[in-house]
This record gives sequence, C-alpha cells and structure tokens, in this order.
Amino acid sequence: MTEIPLVSPKSSFKALLPLFVFVFTFLGVGIYQGDFYALPSPIAVIVGIITAFILFKDTINAKINTLLKGCGDDKILTMCLIYLLAGAFATVTKATGSVDAIVSLGLDVIPIQYIYFGVFIIAAFLSVSTGTSVGAIVALAPIVVGIANQGGVSLPILCGGLLGGAMFGDNLSVISDTTIAATQSLGCKMSDKFKQNIKIALPAAIATIIILIIQGFGFQPTEVIEASQQYSILKILPYLLVIALSIIGINVFVVLLLGVIAAGVLGLVYADFTIIEFTTLAYTGFTSMTEIFLLSLLTGGLAALVEKHGGIQFILDKIKSLINNKATAQLGIGALVSSINLAIANNTVSIIIAGPIAKTINDDYSLDNKKTASILDIFACITQGLLPYGAQVLMILSLTEGAIDYLDLISNTWYLLLLLVWTLLFMTFKPLTNSKKRNRI
Repeated sequence: MTEIPLVSPKSSFKALLPLFVFVFTFLGVGIYQGDFYALPSPIAVIVGIITAFILFKDTINAKINTLLKGCGDDKILTMCLIYLLAGAFATVTKATGSVDAIVSLGLDVIPIQYIYFGVFIIAAFLSVSTGTSVGAIVALAPIVVGIANQGGVSLPILCGGLLGGAMFGDNLSVISDTTIAATQSLGCKMSDKFKQNIKIALPAAIATIIILIIQGFGFQPTEVIEASQQYSILKILPYLLVIALSIIGINVFVVLLLGVIAAGVLGLVYADFTIIEFTTLAYTGFTSMTEIFLLSLLTGGLAALVEKHGGIQFILDKIKSLINNKATAQLGIGALVSSINLAIANNTVSIIIAGPIAKTINDDYSLDNKKTASILDIFACITQGLLPYGAQVLMILSLTEGAIDYLDLISNTWYLLLLLVWTLLFMTFKPLTNSKKRNRI
C-alpha cells in the first residue's frame, strides 16, 4: 500500500476518522440494504476522502498531493495492473471453453462429495507454491464458479474453501511477502518460522477439512449433474501454464500476460472467436475489474492521508501503552498488526509497519522470535482474509459476478474462523516464551 515511515512525528485519533467514515459507510449501507453491492465501494472511499479533506488542516494542494502519492504508490499500481490482467484472463478463458473443460475434468476425477475438500487442498497447494493468495484465487475462482454451476454444489462453500486454502498457503509459504516481512522484522529463519507457524495453522486446517468433507456427504447422486459433455484436455492448457509458471517463480505480470495470450491463441485455433473479438474480450475483462481497481487506487490515497496526519502512529502508540505482561504482549502484537491491516488493507505492509514495534515488545518481554513472527503473520492473514474491502475477498466476489455476497463468503470460510480460535487458545496455553537460543538470520 503506501510507503509509511516507521516513525511518525505525531499521533492523532482524529486522523482515523476518515477511515472510520469509509468503513462504516461501506458496511453500514451493505448491512442496512442487505446487499453489499448496494453502494459501490469506491463511492464509500470517496466519502472517507472528502471527510479527510474537511477535517485535516493542510492546504488543498497539499492534501491533493498526498492523495495522489498514495494512489500512485508502486504497490497500489502493481495490484491494479494485476487486477486488469486477471480480469482479461478470466474472461478470455471462459470464452474459449477452458473453464467448462476443467470443470468437466474435475467432475470426472473428483467424487462430488469431496469437491469442497478438493478445492481447499488445491488452493492451499497453489498458494504455498506461489507465495500469493491472490494468484491462487485468480487461477481457481472461475473454475469454482463453473463447478458450482454444473455440479449442483454450493458456491458459497466452494468459495469459502477457496479463500481459506489460499490464505493457509500464503501464511505458510516461505516465498510469501508476509513470511519474508515477518522473519526479517523479528530476526529469525524462515524455516524456523514455518515449523512454528504450521503447529498453529495445521490443526485449524485439519478441522476445516473435516467440516468440508462432512458438508460434501450431504449430497445425493440425484442432486448432481454429471459431466457427460465432451471436452478437450487441450483447453485446460492456459490454466496449467499459469499454475506452472507461478510455481517456478515467474513474475506475476508475465504469468498472467502469457496466460491471456495462450488462451487467445487457443481460442483462435478452435475458432471460438476472431482476433478482433479476442481483443474485445480482453478489454471486457479489464472493465470487469473497474470497481476493485478504483477501490484499491482510492484506498491507497486515503491511507496516505490518514498516515500523514498521525492515524497509524496513534494505533501504534495506543496498543503499546496497553501492554504490561507476556499475555498482553502477545495479544498486543496481534491487535497491532490487525489494526494496521484494517486501516490499509494490505497484510504485507501491515507487517512491515508493525514489525519494529513487535520486535521491541518481543525483546522487552523475552518472547520467542520465531513464535512472535508466526503470530504477526497469522493475525495479518486472518484480518486480510476477513476484510470486506481486502483484495482476496473482493477478487472472489468480483469473479463470481455477484452470485454470492460478503456474508455468504465469510460464513463459509471455516479455516480463518478456526485459525483465529486456535491461535487465541495457543497463545493462552502456550505462552510465547523465549527459547534458550535465539534464532538469527
């Protein structure tokens, strides 16, 4: 998100008010209307930005400059470009019949009662391999929608499994930005953090798998539409290409661009569309991401305004002042990174901001570096996955084209809810005490 300095010259609760206005406007209207699409999310951000312009005392030019710097941050623009390419990939592969082909293959190979469990495992594997939850969601969401449409299974449960699996993998992956940020901040090895992290995440994942398997057993064969249509294995190549290139670590822009081109070539070979129609489909994919594109852009600007006037520093100072023992220290670290994540909707940057404070708390109360790094990453993961304006949730809601809403998704994301409960229990009964020998990079 925005490049936020580690030390701010001032701390102000007032600076958080525009953020509260944005969140409460977005959630309030959605809850009141019973529809989170009733108010376009970029409009809710604009309401928050207007509030910031009214409250803050800088000149208009200074406020505009801060807003533009936040909107133009390289992390914001990177995410926005990923959105565009993801939209193009989803639209073109759908037009070529790639989605239908892989759905039919999935229904042929995976017994329908295990489809929920299967989506969770596949998403987890892909996310662990690539280090990105968003990438896993981009690759699998269209497939999940197709399976729900043809297989007679629940789309909310499938999407909940997809979101949970993607966040599980992102949290544990050694090449994830969040893992890198957490281990660098706390001064521990990635392998040590992984070993500690999996002790917390695995029980929640196992419980989630059990629930998903039980939910799948509720289907009767008569409720399922079997994949009887003929399909070409070649049509799944764009997805295989995207997954393979992601796993070997190719830049996400290159991966998605090659995916779009591969899908386009496949469509031309099979005469699914002409080259002009291909370009139109790609552009249609771009426009399908307009809302999430604008939301990310404007949220970056709002976060910059809030940070400049001391909002983030207020959160940091307040949480640190509430810590007085080991128990509150570990809870404080979780609350710290969660609060920052609520403000800027980016788990990696939240860890970067919270890291120095977490390291100070860790040393002051003799906590274990690798355990603190795990808690830092886990709470950022939970918060990011539950945020209604977070990239992961918005991506799934966008790619399902309004077929489900936020409450449908979150109420079926068992992994994140169980991870929160298990993490709190873990911190309560296994204090993050310091090991005899500190782990250093």
